[in-house]
Amino acid sequence: MTSRLLIVGPQGSGKGTQGVRVAEAYGIPVVSTGDIFRANIKNGTPLGQKVKAITDAGDLVPDDVTGEIVADRLSQDDAAQGFLLDGYPRNAAQVEYLDAFLGGRGESLDAVILLDVPREESIARITERARIEGRSDDTEEAVAHRLDIYESETAPIIDTYEKRGIVIRVDGVGSLDDITAGIFAALDARGLERAV
Repeated sequence: MTSRLLIVGPQGSGKGTQGVRVAEAYGIPVVSTGDIFRANIKNGTPLGQKVKAITDAGDLVPDDVTGEIVADRLSQDDAAQGFLLDGYPRNAAQVEYLDAFLGGRGESLDAVILLDVPREESIARITERARIEGRSDDTEEAVAHRLDIYESETAPIIDTYEKRGIVIRVDGVGSLDDITAGIFAALDARGLERAV
């Protein structure tokens, strides 16, 4: 059985950590645009240089660039039985792009996992992560800017997916294990079967 999932939440909601746990349990790859971009930046590829200039300014990578990267990644063999998207789609245009791409393969998303985390909690988590990891793109101003963009662009896609009846809301505040258990319970209730 395939599991085509999307995990959504504000920056600092724990999407990355929970995404890895869910993907391992369901035997599917995590497709994180942030990870793909960071790998390209680290390796100094032309895409990486382009993305670094954009993110250093506190802005988000353009939809067309992101869409092509995601479509390429979802076309790889390990994503044939499903995937967990993290960081894409993040606005209405990207939802349309993803719908068209998946629709062309006779597929659609099975569930959208929404991690609910208050804004203050997100800022506190990201600021702490930046301090620990020394990330230049996580200044408090840049974080606030990205949360503003999330609230204005990404939050509305939740309405789109709620109309399709595929959103599961999970409280993103609490222990990692409790949050994971909440996600698993909600996915089990939708009839999605874990690989392990």
